[in-house]
Amino acid sequence: MTHPIITTLQSSAMSRFQIAAIAICVIINMIDGFDVLAIAFTAPQIAQEWSITPERLGVLFSMGLAGMMVGSLLVAPLADQYGRRWAILTSLVVVTAGMLLSAFCTDIIQLSAMRLLTGIGVGTMLPSINTMVAEYASSQRRSLSIAILGTGYPLGAMLGGVLAVYLIAQYGWPSVFILGGLFSLILIPLVYFRLPESLAYLLARRPVGALDKINEVLAKLDYDSLESLPDSAPARTRKIPVLDTLAPDIRKNTVLFCLAFFLLMTSFYFVMSWTPKLLVNAGLSMQQGISGGVLLNVGGLMGQLLFGVLATRLDIQRVILGFMLTSVLLMLAMTIVGSALTLMLGLAFLMGISLFGAFTGLYALAPLVFDAQLRNTGTGMAIGIGRLGAVFGPLLAGFLLAWFWTAAQSYAIFALPILASAVSMIMIRNRNSLTGAAET
Repeated sequence: MTHPIITTLQSSAMSRFQIAAIAICVIINMIDGFDVLAIAFTAPQIAQEWSITPERLGVLFSMGLAGMMVGSLLVAPLADQYGRRWAILTSLVVVTAGMLLSAFCTDIIQLSAMRLLTGIGVGTMLPSINTMVAEYASSQRRSLSIAILGTGYPLGAMLGGVLAVYLIAQYGWPSVFILGGLFSLILIPLVYFRLPESLAYLLARRPVGALDKINEVLAKLDYDSLESLPDSAPARTRKIPVLDTLAPDIRKNTVLFCLAFFLLMTSFYFVMSWTPKLLVNAGLSMQQGISGGVLLNVGGLMGQLLFGVLATRLDIQRVILGFMLTSVLLMLAMTIVGSALTLMLGLAFLMGISLFGAFTGLYALAPLVFDAQLRNTGTGMAIGIGRLGAVFGPLLAGFLLAWFWTAAQSYAIFALPILASAVSMIMIRNRNSLTGAAET
């Protein structure tokens, strides 16, 4: 049952305190975009400098995504026990170390290890900030807030792309990772001093000192303080929290949600990781290839905002379905444009809109699938399994290209998982439809 304080928070207009918390999470999310695209933008020079074959480059792409899977599945669920804020701070420390150490690697084995470490940090971070935003946004603005959170990814990627062109030309590829490490380092004190713990977590899990922490947050919200902790439903107590997401009442939704994430991420990260390199293979210059990656993320920014606007007016699952089907059509269109620069860059921009819109939609669907006690665990599980697809997609593309498949054929193959993801997503029954009312 939803706590009265949370009901008030979710039904009221959003305060400056709530908006500030969400804004900090958006800034944090820029790390994911910067990190994923850092390796994509630096890959052409790294491959040339170290004489890396396409299949080995695919392994390098996948190591960071494998780390994200580990972080989402094994570390992120701890945020439901120890707090969202704890998980975010820990992940920032790990990401900072991984990015800075990447700059000093001298071979693919070392860099792959650092990509794995960085990925663990990012994988831990994403479910936590998604949950934090879902729990601080009002019900009316939740989907829009999660969409705005998602804009951090393409903003970070665009920043990385713009700076990568200059940094690589002037200082070489290591400088891109140094900048990313410094960026995440700066965020650690910002989160420590300015980002509060989730009120929903404090009320549901009641850690040591919960009452004082709750009243501290309530004061910032201009709410009356509590004299004592109110009555609450007992927290789930399984030793392995992930098992609670497979309880009979939500098992079907959990499986479908995880499958939708897995299939979409398979294609999403193929496009994000390989598009700059494939554009270069198609005859474009390295700068034009990077520009294609930037355009993907410019489109992504617009797609996420478009999703947020549409989701406040239309059924969220139908909005996601529209973005997914559009992505399928655009990827098929990539198979017939040849090496026409304008058409390829235009399609990259439009694919960014549709893919990021669908991607953000699944994140926005998470609070409607899992309740507060399982939200980080359930979201982390779905993202973690989705990262299996994120690992598989770039890795498979590397082998396909090594087997002399063309870029056009690869885009056609990777359109199929998005179609299957759409089928899985549309079969999910969200908690609003199960209960007849919005919950948090």
